[in-house]
Formats: sequence, C-alpha cells, structure tokens
Amino acid sequence: MQCEVCGRQIFGTPVRAIIEGAKMTVCSKCGKLSSGYWEPKPQPQPRTRTITNRQAKPISYSKRQQMPTVPETLELASDLGQRVRKARRELEMSHEDLGRKIREKVSLIRKIESGKMIPDNAVVEKLEHALKIKLRVPAEEPKVQSALSSKPQGTTLGDLIQFKVKNKEAKK
Repeated sequence: MQCEVCGRQIFGTPVRAIIEGAKMTVCSKCGKLSSGYWEPKPQPQPRTRTITNRQAKPISYSKRQQMPTVPETLELASDLGQRVRKARRELEMSHEDLGRKIREKVSLIRKIESGKMIPDNAVVEKLEHALKIKLRVPAEEPKVQSALSSKPQGTTLGDLIQFKVKNKEAKK
C-alpha cells in the first residue's frame, strides 16, 4: 500500500488521517501533518432471512376496469346540453364548480352544454349523479312495415315469373 500524500510504500499499519478536510490513508510521517483521524465505518452485515414454509398466494390478475354499459333500451336525450345547463343553473353552480365535482375539464362541460360534443357513458353517469337529473331516455323504435302484410306497389320479379307461367299454361 502507498501513502496517498507522499507516494512512499507504507510499512506497518497505515494511518487514517484527515488532511485539509480530506480523509486519506497515509504513512506515519505524513500522519503527523493531519488535523484529525478517522475510523472506517464497519461494513453492514447483510441480513439473513429465515425462510418459513408459506403457501404461495394465488396470483390474481386485475381485470380491466370495464366501461359501464348502457342498456340498449336507453339513448341520450336530444336536448342533453339544455338539460345540463338548466340543472347546473338551478343548483347555482359555475362551470368550474361542476368540473371540480365530476373531475372533468371546464372546456368539456362547455362543449356538452353548447351541443358541440356528445359525452361518453362515464361522463353522462357523472353528470346525472352530480346534477341529479336523467340524461338518458327510453329508445324509440322506428316503426317498420311488415313485408308480408302489405303488397308492394310496383311490379316485382315474382310478378313477372307468375305472368310467364300463366302465359305458358294458356298456350297449352
């Protein structure tokens, strides 16, 4: 081992000295120049764990948080924006207050109220809960005419086939 100050070979035990604030390992001659001495910190003993017989816990995979589904019998109200604005004003809430309450951006609320945006199901549920209103209405099923109940007005391929069959029978 060499002295960190003078570079000589150290015989015997090295001196751990503090010279000008730096901790150094030096020879006994250079150790006389030091302002103090230091001791190396003992190395921490690595902890040993005692292994006990534990049963392995079954690994549970967290399921993705599924978006709540709306029954197909409900659809958003056509006047959704007006309903949200009216309910917000009745509760005397500002856009900022409502945004904080449902944890959504103020710009999103303004777009919904102006009708520029249709909210997703999660936002609709938050709005319904916060404003205590219903934004979904029962879906109206379009009236479909039964094809069997009424006869078509124009000539169809079936009519042409029946006409040809009748003509062939008449010629015989």
